[in-house]
Amino acid sequence: MFITRTRITLAAFAASALLFAAACGDDSDSTSGMDHGTTSSTAAAATSATRTDFDDADVTFLQMMYPHHAQAVDMAKMVPGHTQNPQLLALAAEVEKAQAPEMEQISALLQSFGKPAPTAGSGHEGHGMPGMMSAEQMLALEAASGAEFDRMWLEMMIEHHAGAIDMAKTELAEGVNPDAQALARAVIAAQEAEIATMRTMLGES
Repeated sequence: MFITRTRITLAAFAASALLFAAACGDDSDSTSGMDHGTTSSTAAAATSATRTDFDDADVTFLQMMYPHHAQAVDMAKMVPGHTQNPQLLALAAEVEKAQAPEMEQISALLQSFGKPAPTAGSGHEGHGMPGMMSAEQMLALEAASGAEFDRMWLEMMIEHHAGAIDMAKTELAEGVNPDAQALARAVIAAQEAEIATMRTMLGES
C-alpha cells in the first residue's frame, strides 16, 4: 500500500513538472516572439523616421552648398597640374581637405531630413548660388598655367568663398536646424580665414 501511494505521488509530481515545463516553454516562446516582433517594428520605424527639426532655409542651404563645395574641390584639384607655387599647392590641399568631408556631412543631413542626397552636378552651372564660376570661367582657368593660373585661381576662389559665406549667413539668419547652422558657422570661420590668406598672396593686404 505504501509503495502504491508513493508511486501515485511520484507520478503526480512528474505530471506537474511536465506541465510547468510546458508552460514555461510557451511563455518563453511567446515572449521571444513578442521581442522579435517589437524589435522588428522598432527597427522599421527607426529606418523610416526622418527628422523634423529643420525648415526650408536649411534644405536650400544644404542643397546649394553641396555643388558649391564640389566646384571648390574641382578648382583645388586643378592646382597641382597648373602651378609649382608651394603656397598655392598647400592652400588647395587645405580647401580639398576641408570641403570634401563637409560634402559627406551635407549629404547625410539631407538624407536625415528625408531629402534626396545631392549630386555635384545639381545646380553646378551656378544658378542662384553666389560665387559659383561659370563653365567658361572654369575652362579659362583650366587653360591657364604658372603665374597667370595662380592669379586667376586666387581671384576666383576669393569670389567663390565670399559666395559661400553669404549663403552661410543666410542660413544662420533663416535656418533652424542646429547641425546645418553649425556647418554654416564652420564655413564662415574657415573661408574668411582663407580669404585673408589669399588676399595676402595676391598682395592686396
